[in-house]
Amino acid sequence: MSALIVVDNPKNWPLEIRGVEVVSSRDYLTLPKYAAMSRAKVFNLCRSYRYQAAGYYVSLLAQARGHRPLPSVGTLQDLRLSPVVRIAAQEMDDLIQHALKPLKSDKFELSVYFGSNVTPRYDRLGLAIFNQFPAPFLRVQFERDGASDDRSEWSIKSVRIIGADEIPPEHHAFAVSKAEEHIQRGHRSRKNKSSAKYDLAILHDPDDQMPPSDPKALKRFVAAAESVGMRPWLITREDYGSLAEFDALFIRETTSVNHHTFRFARRAAAEGMVVIDDPESILRCSNKVFLAELLSRHKLMTPATVIFSMDNANLVGERIGFPCVIKQPDSAFSQGVVKIDTEEAFKAQLEQLFETSELLLAQEFVPTDFDWRIGVLGGRALFACKYFMARKHWQIIKREGSTSRFGKFESLPVHQAPQKVVSAAVKAANLIGNGLYGVDLKVLGGKPKIIEVNDNPSIDAGIEDKVLGNLLYEQIMLHIMMQLEERGR
Repeated sequence: MSALIVVDNPKNWPLEIRGVEVVSSRDYLTLPKYAAMSRAKVFNLCRSYRYQAAGYYVSLLAQARGHRPLPSVGTLQDLRLSPVVRIAAQEMDDLIQHALKPLKSDKFELSVYFGSNVTPRYDRLGLAIFNQFPAPFLRVQFERDGASDDRSEWSIKSVRIIGADEIPPEHHAFAVSKAEEHIQRGHRSRKNKSSAKYDLAILHDPDDQMPPSDPKALKRFVAAAESVGMRPWLITREDYGSLAEFDALFIRETTSVNHHTFRFARRAAAEGMVVIDDPESILRCSNKVFLAELLSRHKLMTPATVIFSMDNANLVGERIGFPCVIKQPDSAFSQGVVKIDTEEAFKAQLEQLFETSELLLAQEFVPTDFDWRIGVLGGRALFACKYFMARKHWQIIKREGSTSRFGKFESLPVHQAPQKVVSAAVKAANLIGNGLYGVDLKVLGGKPKIIEVNDNPSIDAGIEDKVLGNLLYEQIMLHIMMQLEERGR
């Protein structure tokens, strides 16, 4: 892939970076050879990024051409909006206070070169800033609020992109080394020299004790991506600032709206990437209140359900009765889900239940030996499993302190699952989107009833892939590949 540094005047460019071509903004915007490039990284280091200036158009046309601009137009917009900068500063607040606490002055300036600073102790802060505002060279102004004592706090006053002419000469060698590392992807865990057409980022958390895909499944996703013509890279949350380098994002980390996975999905979608799970799916599936309302409006059967607040909590006893199941809107992996046996116990726990949400969801308690899980991809059923309840427990997961015990499972071909179950699952998933979903159902009185739709379904080696084997992973990767090809056309 070609790498371009675009500047106002190449004659004034002071750095020598291997593996890149330095071109003027005028040439990049007007010469046909640059418009015709099918793949290119574009490091936009123009002097001005104001709306409709040359720097703005370099990033804008780079995205239109399918190139990978740094910074993107989205980053340029973010840096212009003070509320965005303020929100970003709040998210990094602990890191800011920790990094700058030893300083005695009331002002501090930090230069960030592709996420790094010449002083190693500021590297974590520099990377966090780069992840929020991905741009080659940044300068951040900090000020201490109040008097210079232990009670005062640091805050970000400004973040701006700088050109190479603003880099002190003594920082040149460092800035060049970081640029070359970034261009060559030297920070990645493995060299990948395939001539694949597209780059796929697979977001995972190697420290997660209950990830949606185990290490063996991740390896199979990697192999499947390569088999359909993509170049896969396993990334973590630290790679947020490099997200625009990829063509597609596949999230294999437990998702939530108030979480970095949602920020990854939103940024990837804003960059025009193919995304699973897309931000709309995360938003819709992560909130049980939304799902209950959506399924009800489309007349899809669920166990008897009530959405209630503290003010009308009496509806739970009147419409559902006890025992019942109370769910936090953003519950996942059986966390935030409690079974309440009596009205007295419900009243005693009411205040605690509403500690984190203004609305809760109550569902009738309908014990079964197992739940159906139907995997749906692009509007079609992909796999079918029975998840059995954990021994002597009413859920498929029984949590015991820091450990979890699972029930047994049974995987079977989709055509052997009850047709009504599969049909209901596909209908529910199609209300969410066109991505990858896991729909949980119970069969009650011979009728399938939807428990929930999950945007980030578990796919573990030897469980969900028991029937299809490697074909399951290839189907998912082929779905992403086809979307990339469609966007290319």
